[in-house]
Amino acid sequence: MPDQANTPQHRADSAHEITEALNQLFATEDEVLRQTTQAAREAGLPAIQIAPAQGKLLQVLAAACGARKILEIGALAGYSAIWMARALPADGKFITLEIDPKHAEVVRQSLERAQLTDRAEVRVGSAQELLPQLKTEAPFDLIFIDADKAGYPGYLDWALTLSRPGSIIVADDCIRNGKALNREQARHDAGVAGIHEYNSRVAAHPRLVSTILAVELEDFIDGCAVSVVLPE
Repeated sequence: MPDQANTPQHRADSAHEITEALNQLFATEDEVLRQTTQAAREAGLPAIQIAPAQGKLLQVLAAACGARKILEIGALAGYSAIWMARALPADGKFITLEIDPKHAEVVRQSLERAQLTDRAEVRVGSAQELLPQLKTEAPFDLIFIDADKAGYPGYLDWALTLSRPGSIIVADDCIRNGKALNREQARHDAGVAGIHEYNSRVAAHPRLVSTILAVELEDFIDGCAVSVVLPE
């Protein structure tokens, strides 16, 4: 008989149990975060928000770099925004960029429920148009990229422009079950190609020290690329 403890289903169940245990210990969702996920579903937004452990990671990174100003490129429903904005001091500033006005309104409602409107702001429009306007508000201590994947290389350029030595740059969805690490697969998909180029650049960039942290989501492996900006 096959060893039940070694079957794919058993391994998947075990991984899920471990993830849930870690979330309960380190990244428990409160009612506001659960309401944000529910509001996203009710608004018909895609269920592609970051995992709780990733939200807590962003909080930890914000604390590590002493963040007072945080920039997010791509807001969706505001789930990640709440995790990050909660890490700021009372006089801190969080700016999230969202191209879709419908999504932006959901984000504003989420931030209001979380009582973060005193330090968090949603700006609506194309990131390519909004990012140049942020030069006078830079540098940002933490920059989180989670927008259209084909645009990742351009967002990296702006993240470097809008950061300082010691700033942390995080990009989500940088594994895509291995596709984003495969040059051949990147040739056939603009989004995968954008992530592949992003990964290659942060791995080799002389002003960055970087790694990727993998996250198991059901039967899918993804993760965040984390980079720290070095002095020139």
